[in-house]
Amino acid sequence: MTLMKSLMGAAAAFALTAGAAIAEPAIIFDLGGKFDKSFNEAAHNGAQRWANETGGTYREIELQSEAQREQALRRFAEAGANPIITMGFAMADPLAAVAPDYPDTKFVAVDVSWLDAPNIRQVSFAEHEGSYLVGIMAAMASKTGTVGFIGGMDIPLIRHFGCGYAQGAKSVNPDINVVANMTGTTPAAWNDPVKGSELTKAQISQGADVIYAAAGGTGVGVLQTAADEGILSIGVDSNQNHLHPGKVLTSMLKRVDVAVYDAMKAGENVETGKFTMGLAENGVGVAMDENNAPLVTDEMMAAVEKARQDIIDGKIKVVSYYENDSCPALQF
Repeated sequence: MTLMKSLMGAAAAFALTAGAAIAEPAIIFDLGGKFDKSFNEAAHNGAQRWANETGGTYREIELQSEAQREQALRRFAEAGANPIITMGFAMADPLAAVAPDYPDTKFVAVDVSWLDAPNIRQVSFAEHEGSYLVGIMAAMASKTGTVGFIGGMDIPLIRHFGCGYAQGAKSVNPDINVVANMTGTTPAAWNDPVKGSELTKAQISQGADVIYAAAGGTGVGVLQTAADEGILSIGVDSNQNHLHPGKVLTSMLKRVDVAVYDAMKAGENVETGKFTMGLAENGVGVAMDENNAPLVTDEMMAAVEKARQDIIDGKIKVVSYYENDSCPALQF
């Protein structure tokens, strides 16, 4: 396994301040790679923003197998990288094993919130809140009264997305039909656009005319097939509106880029502990740009803005799948 450096211009690998070397940050991308057009790519964009603004450099690796997780953590820690940023819930167990061995190294775990370690910053997101908003948009855009949800790996996190989406859709139309499928039960489910395409066609056959994909690289197949078949899709994590202009209703933004940027900016002084980014923190939201503007009515945006503020103010409580490992609005 090679630990690669991302070289930004002619900046040196290490800067010096007060005679002491400042450690480079490092980032471990999850399976699917940093150009998955979704979760990992959002993280990559945050790291690139930091590098471009500061002239700094960072180390990175794109995992190719489960076995590389702990190995990558230890190699970066041994090399003096600080902080070490990890992407995805699957890094939790490796972090629990490695972090205690490097008490002077700060680790940042994106999509993890349950570890007990003093040197880990854990950043999770209120995905159900952002998904509620895109559910409103899906229901308002649907002409058939059926909308779809396609998740990646069948885990509570992805059910959390789907649960919020269904609640948002049913807030507009209590009788709306929400069909849901997961791509698989292994990490391969994050990078299977062919299966994503098959599931999209199956949901279209059930009447779905708007489909929300929360499936990493698999979602690329969902969005492509939706565009080909003449229905609308909803992207996730990164702004995916540009992938099929005029065909992607919106994207549920999960500001992984901000989490990574903030961690790199703080460097070795990054604050550890548990942090959640929801609507109130601008950690989730809906993507609007020139690519989807013709699809979104003023009425739709007014409904989204009202719901956003009502959620922040506590007037609307979006039920979390995590509360009881179940969803009142959707059967998976």
